[in-house]
Amino acid sequence: MAQTVPEAAAHELTPSGKLRAAINYGNPVLAQKGADGEPRGVSADLARELARRLGKPVVFVEFDSAGAIVEAIERDAWDVAFLGGDPKRAERIAFTAPYVTIEGAYLVPAGSPLAKNEDVDRAGVRIAVGKGSAYDLFLKREIKAATLVEAPTSAGAVDLFVSEKLDVAAGVKQPLEAYAKTHPDVRLLPGRFMVINQAIGAPKTRSAAAAYLSDFAEELKASGFVARALAASGQSDASVAPPAAKN
Repeated sequence: MAQTVPEAAAHELTPSGKLRAAINYGNPVLAQKGADGEPRGVSADLARELARRLGKPVVFVEFDSAGAIVEAIERDAWDVAFLGGDPKRAERIAFTAPYVTIEGAYLVPAGSPLAKNEDVDRAGVRIAVGKGSAYDLFLKREIKAATLVEAPTSAGAVDLFVSEKLDVAAGVKQPLEAYAKTHPDVRLLPGRFMVINQAIGAPKTRSAAAAYLSDFAEELKASGFVARALAASGQSDASVAPPAAKN
């Protein structure tokens, strides 16, 4: 793909003269804060590469949850974002095909009678979730009998699970795995309950920007850029998404 950004797309991506990139620290697979206070990880690397092609500076707009990024559309707070491409979010955000896929997993007390993912959706089971996260939106559609208990952020879901002695914490697999390794009183259920498709998004009104971002995402998957960015930030166990289906 030619690295020249079409004029209409460039205008929609940088209406202020800068690329305002929303970064979600609530998902440590995609974004981490560096020792210098600057964003690191695949999301930040993609934003910097996009700004380079635009010939404009990047300004990182930092959030602690994906739900807060979605809400910030109302105040025109960002031009490009990196978050799960959920159907509910797609009502207001134009998403690319995914560039990374990660798994949603369940954390339970070590002595829990719950043995597999299918056991979770039963009456009386209380599941801690980060409000507005991709897995929160998914579980709201899928859970029929269990009860979702929302924490303000994804990281806060584990704290809520512990403090309220809930039955399950739902979240991104990697940070839950890391927590379980240092807390022998909990364990992960095997496998996953969902795949979270991480995509690049623009406000839905910006069609030229969305079209360019779709090509941009595909090129950076194919070139190895996404895989290198994941590896550089210590996230090699996250998967680069496959090429988008041809229309």
